[in-house]
Amino acid sequence: MKVEIWSDVVCPFCYIGKRRFEKALEGFAAKDKVEVVWKSFQLDPDLKYVPGQSLHEYLGKRKGGTAAEGKQMNDHMAAVAKEVGLDYDLDHAIITNTLDAHRLIHLAHQHHKQDAMKERLLAAYFTQGKNIGDLDTLVQLAEEVGLDPTEAREALQSDAFRKDVQLDLYHAQQVGVRGVPFFVFNNKYAVSGAQPTELFQEVLAKVWEEEKPQVLGGEGAGFCTPDGVCD
Repeated sequence: MKVEIWSDVVCPFCYIGKRRFEKALEGFAAKDKVEVVWKSFQLDPDLKYVPGQSLHEYLGKRKGGTAAEGKQMNDHMAAVAKEVGLDYDLDHAIITNTLDAHRLIHLAHQHHKQDAMKERLLAAYFTQGKNIGDLDTLVQLAEEVGLDPTEAREALQSDAFRKDVQLDLYHAQQVGVRGVPFFVFNNKYAVSGAQPTELFQEVLAKVWEEEKPQVLGGEGAGFCTPDGVCD
């Protein structure tokens, strides 16, 4: 089973959704048969980093309000995150463009470390107040998950994986992504938002059951068992 997940690394519900999905996957009997692929999505692709700007100010302005109102929204989000074991520190979050972070995730995918890179970026932004738009910071995070820091730096200093990110964004439009997180199971079923773990459990079971081969007919028309008995 293939699960494609569109999300942004500065999307608070994306981290929460990741935890809820992971909990569902943890209890799924065929979890070793599930391939998870992270897809790029940018909530604000034109965002420019403004030194000193708080997430509260950014969110308040984006919603047509004040920094104080932005903080109220962020405090509520932190409380929701706490329910799944995440300690958001949104007072110190550094709002920045996420293009390079997504490019780094694509590099990590080539080395089978995509999920680790995704997790590290989310933690860096939401819990540690790191600037995930800064080159040196990204290289450090890449090294922490086992990527070659020299390769990471060279990739980020070039246009590497920029087209991959754009392709993910194009595919998002094709499958009807209007917000993130957005989960697509076997290119057949879609789940929008950080839904409860129970819903992810239901979808995993449903897709797995439907993908299992359907047996037509049965014994009696030439049948051999593993113990060597043929009738």
